[in-house]
Amino acid sequence: GSGVTNMHGSTGDIIFLGTTTPQLEEIFWTLTHDLNQDLGGSGSNLRTPADCLGQSRCEYACYDTQALCHFLTNEYQDELHRPAFPYKFKFKFDACPNGCVASIARSDMSFIGTWKDDIQVDQDAVNKYAENDAAYPSNGGSHRGSKDWGPFDIQKEVIDLCPTGCMKFENKKLS
Repeated sequence: GSGVTNMHGSTGDIIFLGTTTPQLEEIFWTLTHDLNQDLGGSGSNLRTPADCLGQSRCEYACYDTQALCHFLTNEYQDELHRPAFPYKFKFKFDACPNGCVASIARSDMSFIGTWKDDIQVDQDAVNKYAENDAAYPSNGGSHRGSKDWGPFDIQKEVIDLCPTGCMKFENKKLS
């Protein structure tokens, strides 16, 4: 608006353009002592944790990021306002290795969902899907009743599109 303030970054900092340190100290004193406001600060403390949408919206989520973020926020709530860490400290939560919140690059402690154990495959369901069984419509039935897209090709439409190349489909067996 008036060019007097400048909001920047993801930290929520406010810059009062044209002020000097003595003027700012007076403003902070008035806000914190006279008006009893908690201003927080950028010194040593736990930052507000951040997480991806996780299981609420993402098919790749390996754990519930929102639940863990909520739990740790409540667990360390006191440190958000009363610094107990030697320097600023951030938690970030990625539900899978895709890293939508860039937890490794943007935090001190990253929580990244990964798969555990061997991948489980329901061969019967895979075969029914590959054969266009009515109980397992391709694309979850999203193209049902529309243009005939031809027979479903699991090799072309699934295996060849896998970015890691971790699957193969031979003799009606997915592995």
